[in-house]
Amino acid sequence: MSTNTTSSGRPRRNSGKSASRSAAKAGSSKTRSAKESPSKANKSTVATVEEPVETTPVENEESTEQKATGATEKEPAGKRNSADTKSERTSPSKTASRPGGSAGKRPAARTTPGARKNTGRRPIAPVKVSAGRPWGMIALFTSVGLLAAAIIGWTAYTAWFDSLSWEEQAARIPGIINYREENPDILTRTHVADDLTYSVTPPVGGDHNSYWQNCMGDVYDEPIADEHAVHSLEHGAVWITYDPERVSEADIELLADRVEGTDYMLLSPYPGQESPISLQAWGYQLRIDSASDERIDDFIQALRLNASVEPGAACSGGITVTGTQPRNLDGGGM
Repeated sequence: MSTNTTSSGRPRRNSGKSASRSAAKAGSSKTRSAKESPSKANKSTVATVEEPVETTPVENEESTEQKATGATEKEPAGKRNSADTKSERTSPSKTASRPGGSAGKRPAARTTPGARKNTGRRPIAPVKVSAGRPWGMIALFTSVGLLAAAIIGWTAYTAWFDSLSWEEQAARIPGIINYREENPDILTRTHVADDLTYSVTPPVGGDHNSYWQNCMGDVYDEPIADEHAVHSLEHGAVWITYDPERVSEADIELLADRVEGTDYMLLSPYPGQESPISLQAWGYQLRIDSASDERIDDFIQALRLNASVEPGAACSGGITVTGTQPRNLDGGGM
């Protein structure tokens, strides 16, 4: 057996023994790896293998997920009971782990039984058929409302008009002439037996006959004497005259209806007067064209009796004959 020596002359150890020890260590190392590798492999297999979960397909959820992910295969239906199916529908974790599902997406909305399937078409709006409006009832209520408003308005106006003095009421009548202010000199009050001429026709005041024309709602078909009529005005009467050539029979009837039966009123024709119809009180005159003019009533309301310059004087017991010539009766008159 030869011994190797180093450069220093020392004997070198046998390399065969070193090689055998290295081989022995390598063998034991491989043996430990072989023993440990099956357990590691088993652990890896256990960690990666997961028990498959059977799920029941949901009608609208599956169709929505397949459209979103492009999946074409459907999961086979399991044999779970209805309670498990409801639990899987409402469980987000199981929905996320379903094959073909999309992780991180919100679960599809739950549908109720009887709901329409989502076909992708725009829903058709239902046609609304509206019944016709009850125009008859609307017109009726509108008419009643307008009538009520008119009555209330007229009542309020009448109450306000009545609260004014008679002079203020007369002043508010459109077109009225107040000779008491414009020409008071013509309103003299002397009793005269002769014929008289008046500057205003029909006359509104001045000297007159001692006998008055009866004015207890009298309607005369023929002209009467001015001198008697002016005396009636002094007592507070309203004298209405009309031109028979320019006023219709219907208008004459309307005027007669206002006069007949009303104290301190009289009506007579007056041919050739300036207007078709004229109203006179002591010192006042109103000329109009139609018997339907509302100012007639305003004039009567404001001036009948109120315009008297001889308060308390009667209208009864006067002359009732017609004709333009004044009558002088012995021992009569006031």
